[in-house]
Amino acid sequence: MTRVASRIPAFECQDDHGTVHHLGDLVGQPDGYDVVVLGGGSGGYACALRAAQLGLSVALIEKDKLGGTCLHRGCIPTKALLHAAEVADTVREAGHVGIRAAVDSIDMAGINAYKDAIVTRTFRGLTGLIRGRGITVVEGEGRLVGPTTVDVAGVRYTGRHLVLATGSHPRTLPGLEIDGERVLTSEHALHLDRIPSSAIVLGGGVIGVEFASAWTSLGTKVTIIEALPRLLATEDEESSRRLERAFRRRGITLKTGTPFRSLKHTDTGVQVTVESGESFEAEVLLVAVGRGPNTAGLGFQEQGLRMERGWVLTDERLRTNLPGVYAAGDIVPGPQLAHRGFAHGIFIAEDIAGLNPTVIEDTGIPRVTYSDPEVASVGLTEAAARERYGEDKVEAVVYDLAGNPRSQILRTSGCVKVVRVADGPVVGVHMVGARVGELIGEAQLIYNWEAYPSEVAQLIHMHPTQNEALGEAHLALAGKPLHVHG
Repeated sequence: MTRVASRIPAFECQDDHGTVHHLGDLVGQPDGYDVVVLGGGSGGYACALRAAQLGLSVALIEKDKLGGTCLHRGCIPTKALLHAAEVADTVREAGHVGIRAAVDSIDMAGINAYKDAIVTRTFRGLTGLIRGRGITVVEGEGRLVGPTTVDVAGVRYTGRHLVLATGSHPRTLPGLEIDGERVLTSEHALHLDRIPSSAIVLGGGVIGVEFASAWTSLGTKVTIIEALPRLLATEDEESSRRLERAFRRRGITLKTGTPFRSLKHTDTGVQVTVESGESFEAEVLLVAVGRGPNTAGLGFQEQGLRMERGWVLTDERLRTNLPGVYAAGDIVPGPQLAHRGFAHGIFIAEDIAGLNPTVIEDTGIPRVTYSDPEVASVGLTEAAARERYGEDKVEAVVYDLAGNPRSQILRTSGCVKVVRVADGPVVGVHMVGARVGELIGEAQLIYNWEAYPSEVAQLIHMHPTQNEALGEAHLALAGKPLHVHG
């Protein structure tokens, strides 16, 4: 009988012949598992897959659907929505290239069907992959009841090692009640059956910016309210400035440096008042003020796990203070990115297997905001680099996409900014423009391999591509600019 119980009712599992067994009949292996993973999202399932690949016995516990937030309520459906929005913009702007076309209407049911089909296909592929690796999938809510033991509906699963990968949830603000109808989180916004006529987006981080971009393309009048001085405050200031300029050109109202005060429901939607006393009205309010760790009520504190404000604290090898217990993904302080979760999961599996994998550096993880224009980066911002290395030890160059023919063809504006240590390697790459997220792969290699601008300048970049802009920026920083004015 296989050790898989995938996508069947809780407390049951299924063998190779399709026979359903009660979970109590499968207490796992008499001596336990090599690895028990609590949470089947990006970090959890990546760990399970790699551990099984390395010959370890694995139990993967998930209370909802394998794939977690990213697959079902985050990255994938959001990017599908953004692509639909991009198509709408492309049709509207077709006249600029001599194609006569118009957007007759927005079929939200059609967009949702497109989005959901992508999620469903990906989910089926993932469950098949996990089934093929012989991983025991346990459906149900797990709770830590021993150092490396998890209880699921009265059945206990013990591993030589335990991996905590329970993910995150949308945050809100004190006194701001989410109702799922007028006051939404990103998860509610993905399931709307209509395009709001107007929306206030509370929060100018990645989630807020992406929804503001998509909704604007689909016809919503959007206002972003952000307490911090700029959008995407963790990105380089040049990137924030370029994004804000583009958003204003698109008709998005920006209120940065504007803390939220109160919310009132109206006959037609919501009214938001900010600290200055100014009020804004819209059909819906999207609360996009970040995500918090899913760690409450899971027995973590009772077992003595070291935590801080809900986050699980680890060393650089993702080990907690409890012997044999690791943590991965969004519950570990740092950037909340699905690919960071994948990397954590793979790292932990290899560490358990004794392969001594290289420690993961958060600054070396690429970041992309899939708005229009996109914002992509890896490494340090110019300000962070100057703080680390010294004000006079850092150099930076900004290459404007106006000098890049491929970007002109795509009718996009933006830039590539490269930051280096004086007479040293590149320590940051920051890009703004349509499709620049597809350029982050080379930028990641440049940063993580500690390349010098002169080394990158030797590489020949394909013409005409946007990728040339990355090459041009390094040529300029190496002291031999080509298509650069001044």
